[in-house]
Amino acid sequence: MMRGFGKVSPPVSPTSSTGSATFGDSRNGDSKKSDAKLTANAKRQKYFRRLLKFRQMDFEYAFWQMIYLFYSPQKVYRNFQYRKQTKDQWARDDPAFLVLLSFWLCASSVGFSLVLGLGFVGLIKFLLWVIFVDCIGVGLLIATLLWFVTNKKMLINPPRGQDVEWAYAFDVHLNAFFPLLMILHFFQLPLLNHFIRLDYWMSCMFGNTLWLIAIGYYLYITFLGYSALPFLKNTRMMLFPMMGVMLIYVLSLILGMNFTSHLCNFYAYRVIPYV
Repeated sequence: MMRGFGKVSPPVSPTSSTGSATFGDSRNGDSKKSDAKLTANAKRQKYFRRLLKFRQMDFEYAFWQMIYLFYSPQKVYRNFQYRKQTKDQWARDDPAFLVLLSFWLCASSVGFSLVLGLGFVGLIKFLLWVIFVDCIGVGLLIATLLWFVTNKKMLINPPRGQDVEWAYAFDVHLNAFFPLLMILHFFQLPLLNHFIRLDYWMSCMFGNTLWLIAIGYYLYITFLGYSALPFLKNTRMMLFPMMGVMLIYVLSLILGMNFTSHLCNFYAYRVIPYV
């Protein structure tokens, strides 16, 4: 069954070609021209307006993207290339992925609050922290940093009038953040209090290995996102931080530093009382 699944590609979002096949050629031609003329500000306004129009969102396509971010993230970025050809933009124009990610953030926060015994008020504070600090705040920082570095240092000379869209840089962060969220906030929940947080070396190794996998996913998917842009060079440098992550992982096992325990203590005794 997995073999058959591997041969199936994510469906192409119908939002990229609305209307029937009969009127496809004329309407799509006009749509491509109009989208190409949109400024970055106009595209951003169009995106946020669609946040309130759930019926126009393609949740099936967004769900397929989330699956393939685990299974074959390269296929997700092939669809980004298709969007560039049809919409003249690399970033998503459908907020369905962001809406689904918000749902998983809320669901994981509920699970974490139950495991940590935070209570209802603690859940609200924890949810606000995860959304506005862990996801959006850190994402804005990383996306802006990589957007600046790629446009200043990694464009192919001459750049041929192309540059990295900031919205695409933030999309890359969201793509990379989803597997990290699922691994650290979902997969380890059943074992959190009964094994991972116990004062044993095996517990430390298991929990820290999940951290290694999660951060490895984040770095690899980020690398794939920027390497998909044909006008960038030296994108392999984005994999270099993995060496530092491996070193920290080994040192944490030698010193017995349990990352998950420290994270839970940080949430329970630092974030919740002062948010």
